[in-house]
Parts: sequence; C-alpha cells; structure tokens
Amino acid sequence: MARPDGRRPDQLRPVTLTRGWSTHPEGSVLVEFGATRVLCTASVTEGVPRWRKGSGLGWVTAEYAMLPRATNTRSDRESVRGKIGGRTHEISRLIGRSLRACVDLKALGENSVVLDCDVLQADGGTRTAAITGAYVALYDAVTWLAERKSLTGRVEKVMHRSVGAVSVGVIGGEPMLDLCYAEDVTAEVDMNVVCTGTGDFVEVQGTGEAGVFARDQLDALLDLGVAGCLELADAQRKALNL
Repeated sequence: MARPDGRRPDQLRPVTLTRGWSTHPEGSVLVEFGATRVLCTASVTEGVPRWRKGSGLGWVTAEYAMLPRATNTRSDRESVRGKIGGRTHEISRLIGRSLRACVDLKALGENSVVLDCDVLQADGGTRTAAITGAYVALYDAVTWLAERKSLTGRVEKVMHRSVGAVSVGVIGGEPMLDLCYAEDVTAEVDMNVVCTGTGDFVEVQGTGEAGVFARDQLDALLDLGVAGCLELADAQRKALNL
C-alpha cells in the first residue's frame, strides 16, 4: 500500500534533533519527525516536591501542550479554557514515566527537572517525538548540573540508558512505522512504542481503532517499533556527540 509521502512500511520520517534551540533552559531541543515539530525544554530546580524531601532522590516530570494553531484549525489554549484536557494529562504522564526510566534518581540527588514539550506543528506522532526529544534535552540538563558539581554521580551514571518512542499501526492490513496524521486517522490499529536504546520496552500503548488485531500483527508491530526506536537512539547519540 502506497504511503502519502512514498516511504516504505518500515521507514521512519526524516528525524532532526536541534540542540540549544532555546536560550534560557538548561536543556532544549527542537525535534522534528517529518512535519511534526515539538520544542522540548528541560528546566532544573534545586530541591524536590515536598513528598520526596529527605529521600535523597531527585525527580523528573513533564508537561505537554499544543499551540493553538499546531493543527489545521485553531484550538483554544487550555489555560484560557481553565481546564487541562484528559489527553493532555495522559500524554504529560506518559512523557514523565518514560523519561524517569532512563534516569538514576538517586544519582540525580535532590534536584528536579521539568520537561516542557510544546507542539509547534502536529502531523502525527507528537507524543513519541516529544519523548525522543525530551531525552536529549534532559541529557543536556543533567550535564549542566554536572558542570556545576550539583550531581552525586557522573552524567553517564545518572543517564544510564536512552529512551525514545515511535508510533506504529496497521493500515489496509499492513503494519507500518511512524504514522503521519493522514495515516493515523485511517489506521485499523494504532500503537505507541517506548523503548530503551537497547530495545527493551518502557511502555506500549495500543488499540484496535477499527476492529481487533491478531497476535502475529502485534508481533509485527512490536518488531517495527523496536527497529524504529533503535534508529532513533542512534540519532540521539549523534545529536549528543556520544
């Protein structure tokens, strides 16, 4: 089945990770998955939430938002509406969980890092792009802490694995990697796969949007997701010069 942009079923969209895109945060990355663009910033604060004080552990959390005109039509800002939507909460929590999987919170010490992921332009895969970019921003923020001798361990000890994410789905009966919006809205099965740089799973979110899916389809989607995440891990290493 031909894809809108002519890619193979197992091919990622062009991926770009631009570090230092914003001046003020301790870490910032503009991540691009094709036409999807997300600005990820990492802000460091000394101390941890009240419930974590005295534990010797750090904290990493995330907030996700979409600019009003990130899509074809304008959406009101949730801050103006006075209520954060359920989708926004869910994605924020996913990003936070995913990034905590790559950090040794004890080695981080009682420092907090907030990852803000703002969608500038949406064309499918915004949450997976956010996770992939947030890892690089977090790495730079941890490096910033190390340079100021505010870590209880080395950067490579604190950031003990990488994390990336990609979408997969079944379209016209065929498993495909990294869905753009036109594919996402017609997918029979839609799934997000979060993996470490060695291919271990952090989280898998999947649903049959227009029916059910068989075990062999699930296996094919997971294989595609892992392969895609390994490519993303290589892009992250290159962006960080590791």
